[in-house]
Amino acid sequence: MNKQSPTTADDVKRAELFGVPLDLLTMEETVRRVEELVASGGAAQHVVLNAAKVVMMRDVPRLADVIRNCEIVNADGQSIVWAGRLCGVPVPERVAGIDLMQRLLRVAESRGWPVYLLGARGEVLNVCIERIRALHPRLVVAGAHHGYFDDAAAVAEDIRRSGARVLFVGISSPKKEFLLADHLAEMGPVFAMGVGGSFDVIAGVTRRAPRWMQVAGLEWLYRLIQEPRRMWRRYLVGNVRFAWLVAQEWWRLRRVRV
Repeated sequence: MNKQSPTTADDVKRAELFGVPLDLLTMEETVRRVEELVASGGAAQHVVLNAAKVVMMRDVPRLADVIRNCEIVNADGQSIVWAGRLCGVPVPERVAGIDLMQRLLRVAESRGWPVYLLGARGEVLNVCIERIRALHPRLVVAGAHHGYFDDAAAVAEDIRRSGARVLFVGISSPKKEFLLADHLAEMGPVFAMGVGGSFDVIAGVTRRAPRWMQVAGLEWLYRLIQEPRRMWRRYLVGNVRFAWLVAQEWWRLRRVRV
């Protein structure tokens, strides 16, 4: 990937956890870092780390390789914040993908950055865009495409032609990470970030957990209650595997520091 990223003071705020880099940035620091990357005129990939993705990396090793090459890696899940602190990595706070997306929409509106939305079903995407435009009337939505496509190169070309500077990708993992790793250089000078199911939340198709559940690290439980058949394996089996991986990481880092 042909990417450019300036060296800043925030570069030193990076540690390793579960074999991949993790940026020890607050929300405010992350937004500043994104502004720097967009101003640099290059392409950059953002990724979030949560319990499900840590487990997924063990099953899909390429995912870890992609994460290692991303310009920003945020702790999306509260479980990552706690796991990091348990292992001696001072993660300052959770930077959830949907919260960062909402912040960047405001920044893009104020700075005149065109944005592109990729993902979800067509009808959901349309409602999402309508609601975003209602909240950000001066925002330039340069283009959009649903998440069900076969020709990734054609989609990448559409993004490039749109002139977008910020790309939000509402596709499941690891598909979105691989899409960006393989085609980001063809998309033009964009800051690209995966936002998971954020389009569904904005469109009102799914609801986000109450704030107290987010702080308590129970957002997974709220989603499990909403979609038990689809999510039971990911969260119930996945959370047990994640706990075991945290224990292994704690022991590994303990031995390194002794």
